[in-house]
Amino acid sequence: MRAHFPTYSLMLLVVVSLIGGCATTRSQSQRTPLFVSHSNGVEEAQAGSPSVEASPAVQQVAHEDDDEVVEEAPHLMEAGGEQLPAVDTISPLPSPEESELGFLVSTAVDQNPRLIRLFHEYQVAAARSQYIDKLPDPKLGANIFGDPIETAAGSQRATMSLSQTIPWLGKLNAQQQQACFEAFAVRAEYAAERLRVIAGVRVGWYRLYVIDKQIETTEANQELLESLIDVANARIATGQASQGDVLLGTLELSKLEERLLTYRKQRRAVEAEVNRLVGRSAEFPIRSDRELQLATIDLDEKAIHQIALGTQPEIQAARLRTQATRWGIEVARLSRRPELMLTASHFFTDDNRPDSSVVNVGEDPWAVGVQVSLPIWREKYDAIKNEAGWKHQAAHASVTDLADRYDALILDLMTEAHRAMETAELYADTILPQARQTLSADQESYSNGNVDFDRIIRDYRNLLTLELGYHQAVGELAIANARLQQAAGRDLTIAPVVNKLPSLEQLD
Repeated sequence: MRAHFPTYSLMLLVVVSLIGGCATTRSQSQRTPLFVSHSNGVEEAQAGSPSVEASPAVQQVAHEDDDEVVEEAPHLMEAGGEQLPAVDTISPLPSPEESELGFLVSTAVDQNPRLIRLFHEYQVAAARSQYIDKLPDPKLGANIFGDPIETAAGSQRATMSLSQTIPWLGKLNAQQQQACFEAFAVRAEYAAERLRVIAGVRVGWYRLYVIDKQIETTEANQELLESLIDVANARIATGQASQGDVLLGTLELSKLEERLLTYRKQRRAVEAEVNRLVGRSAEFPIRSDRELQLATIDLDEKAIHQIALGTQPEIQAARLRTQATRWGIEVARLSRRPELMLTASHFFTDDNRPDSSVVNVGEDPWAVGVQVSLPIWREKYDAIKNEAGWKHQAAHASVTDLADRYDALILDLMTEAHRAMETAELYADTILPQARQTLSADQESYSNGNVDFDRIIRDYRNLLTLELGYHQAVGELAIANARLQQAAGRDLTIAPVVNKLPSLEQLD
């Protein structure tokens, strides 16, 4: 047996390798690298990725199959004029605040388990985009005959074959483009979740401030009530008051203690939620600021909505998914194109025949072959194309839905911020000073025996409720500002209100 591999078979393998290299080169030549590793360990997308609008494949969809595509995906032609949004959707960390809040935000971004999971999913999508356009692996096979095939040239005992499937190269490129946009979309979803975590930490922080102020105000009112009870006891000693005044004051003191227990329970729950976002044990103590400065965003809802349309990662993710589904239409269209398979076979033959002038005894035969798939099932490929078209329509509609949703959300948050600001102004400028003056006047009148003790208690209740309402309004304004920055997709300029609202200490 002459066990040598013919020159023509080697040439065939070289051709197969060249075809595979051409497919890879073509795919890589149509795009810049999708991800580049940086020293911080985070891979960032490159803005040089080609837009679908400039792709010849999409132009074929737009021109060759106009009637069919427009009928199944009416937004395709309209969406073709959209500009690809910037892929650098991960906003920088907010500037560190002069409190523990800045540390909590940076720690949450680094340690939040959901963010870590989404980042890993982004890495999965990035890795997929690097191999989706490559050719399938070649296949090497061997057959050993139990009973040799007897031929004039000798007994054939085995055969070895090598095959390479070559899909339609345009389809490979379209699949790669689709995978790139899907990876960009996952990265934008990671950025959107990052904004949600930052906003959640801020909102929890401001709620802790409100609860701490409620506890502080309640404890201060406990001291005030105890002083009123002391006055009542002194009047009882002189016969100017009854024991009922002291009992009434003691009852109010017990109610305050019950309220303090409720506030402390609420604080533990909010503290545990913030620790969950930070990615650490719920038992970690968190301190809030002593004072929270009132501040407003110097933009109207229309300006913030325009910012959100350009920088909100959730909207960008929807746009990128629309681009991916548009490439999905191209993949579906090219699925009708046949696939090519090249094969090379070598037959091992024994040299067990007498010499002959007709055949070369013992020479190993070889063969090359070509196979092609036959996409004859029209209904199947029509369904594939319809599926891609409807998926594109759904993705395109999600962009409009998100834009409208953020428009309504921003308007609602701006209304809430204005209400909280006006409420805080009303409390600080008018209601609280009047309530404090009323209580002070009635305290003096009670000492002189001109008013009843239950009126003092009523004044005290009103003041407590109003003080708690003031701190609640301050916290709600800060929470609304945090939510507005999340909706906008980046931090906004917040202008503090200077020399407009007096502090509660100034009102004393």
